[in-house]
Amino acid sequence: MLNSITPFFIVDDLAKTIEFYQSRLAFQVLYKGGDENGDFWAMLGRDQIMLMFKAITPEVHPQPNHSRHEWAAWDAYIFTTDPDAVYAEFRAKDVPMHKELANTNDGLRAFEIIDNSGYVLCFARPIEK
Repeated sequence: MLNSITPFFIVDDLAKTIEFYQSRLAFQVLYKGGDENGDFWAMLGRDQIMLMFKAITPEVHPQPNHSRHEWAAWDAYIFTTDPDAVYAEFRAKDVPMHKELANTNDGLRAFEIIDNSGYVLCFARPIEK
């Protein structure tokens, strides 16, 4: 039985990423670690989802999917039963929107945010027929 999957994102600044996800998206730090020079990875969670972040080296930068090809718009799809409520919550916290809440051509009630590293997260559910 498979229970979950956790996307793994490379970031430039772990502290700024943690701050963004905590203050804007209400995620909590579940684990973080590093070495004598400080933390370089973290796992953050909210409700039933988790995301991992890692700062590799100064020359290894985030590479969001959309920066590689316009057809690869999302870095993560997050299913939610109530995208309207999540959208309202994020709007109240001035979360940067990539696409506003709408019914999409591919049958989703969805919106997209863009995080501080340029990753695009889609929050959505299939439209009921």
